[in-house]
Amino acid sequence: MSSIMTGLFFGSFNPIHTGHLIVADYMRQQANMEEVWFIVSPHNPLKEKSELAEQQLRLKMVQMAIEDNKYFKASDIEFQLPLPSYTVNTLTELNRRFPQKQFAVIMGSDNLINIHLWRNYETILNNYQLFIYRRGETEETTWKKYTGITFFDAPFIKISSTEIRSLIAKKKSVRYLVPEVVSKYIRENKLYGSE
Repeated sequence: MSSIMTGLFFGSFNPIHTGHLIVADYMRQQANMEEVWFIVSPHNPLKEKSELAEQQLRLKMVQMAIEDNKYFKASDIEFQLPLPSYTVNTLTELNRRFPQKQFAVIMGSDNLINIHLWRNYETILNNYQLFIYRRGETEETTWKKYTGITFFDAPFIKISSTEIRSLIAKKKSVRYLVPEVVSKYIRENKLYGSE
């Protein structure tokens, strides 16, 4: 594993929460990566679009959440690519723009189980390092044939953006679930049914 590797953490980040930040920081250190880029997806083809906050607002929340961490960067590269967003296309474009960088994909084991639903998923499995943080039971022997897959026991914090949106809509506190600066931004912009 090279210390010049850049980890790519894909997500809708709708909104970004403390769990995302803890996992990203843990994985960066454990996998010996130089940095982690948060790739904000305008629209994940496997997710419903209706509940998504506007992409620029989600990008802004990520930027605010990570601004005090020099190893983190927010990326809007998928905003410039055709929709819906396919990871394989994003990886191709990142390699074109940054030929000097070596990219690895950070993902939860729950996403790895469903990777066969992704476009050209074999290309990803065969050509990229995948750093997988365990989420629930995973049959890891299935993945032994792919030399680029490494599993990690990242802290498992059961926080979901769906639950956060639900709490906000019910006028409940999301303190400590999202960074305070993000919580303030959500209120100021009346996102997710907040007033």
